[in-house]
Amino acid sequence: MRPGASSGSAIRRPERLLPSWRSALVVVAHPDDETFGLGALIDRLTASGAAVHVLCFTCGEASTLNENDSDLSQARASELQRAGSALGVAAVTLANYPDSRLAGIPPGELAAQVTRLADRTRPDGLLVFDDTGITGHPDHQAATRAAVHAAGAAGLPVLAWTLPDAIAGRLREETGGAFAGQPPGHIDLCVRVDRAAQRRAALLHASQISPAAVLWRRLQLQGDCEHLRWLVLPGGAVAAGGVTET
Repeated sequence: MRPGASSGSAIRRPERLLPSWRSALVVVAHPDDETFGLGALIDRLTASGAAVHVLCFTCGEASTLNENDSDLSQARASELQRAGSALGVAAVTLANYPDSRLAGIPPGELAAQVTRLADRTRPDGLLVFDDTGITGHPDHQAATRAAVHAAGAAGLPVLAWTLPDAIAGRLREETGGAFAGQPPGHIDLCVRVDRAAQRRAALLHASQISPAAVLWRRLQLQGDCEHLRWLVLPGGAVAAGGVTET
């Protein structure tokens, strides 16, 4: 039976609460992914007392944005650390793979990075971007594949932040970006969040943020709700096609 549905129910209703994890591992591709995408969820976890560790695969040096004319490799690494602190994370690990080339790294190598950090931090679960990549970025997709591979082998659950189809569609229309969402039947959780810490942490990514950044419009459309789906279910079963049967 899918989470959030009762026996014989014809309507899928997403759960409203995050799992009661005492430790979580966040796996992302670039500095700012942890904040722009997952910041409100990380804040929700750390506010509950959970120890959150962040693994970021690249320094984000290939970004087309550079609002303060910085050396992006150094600047974005520093921004990641400061934003992580603002969100209350226990530690940030930067793997320093080449930005925009994660898809060319052997998947097992990336998964091994996740496994090593998970062995040290003993998370109850992993938090990642949806396997769509949200914006379609191949690095986002590669980071999530690595997390799913490592977590499946270890029997750890994986929750993915996603966008509802309706919001992704609005963003595509308004920005021309390749935003990808999920239909309602593929969404497992709809969690209320406070975005104050996420917004403060976003401003610490000074090289990447501006008053006109798409982030602000996306947060406006999302309101105080974050949507998530299971990629690996509690117990280690990989969810197929977003339909989380047990």
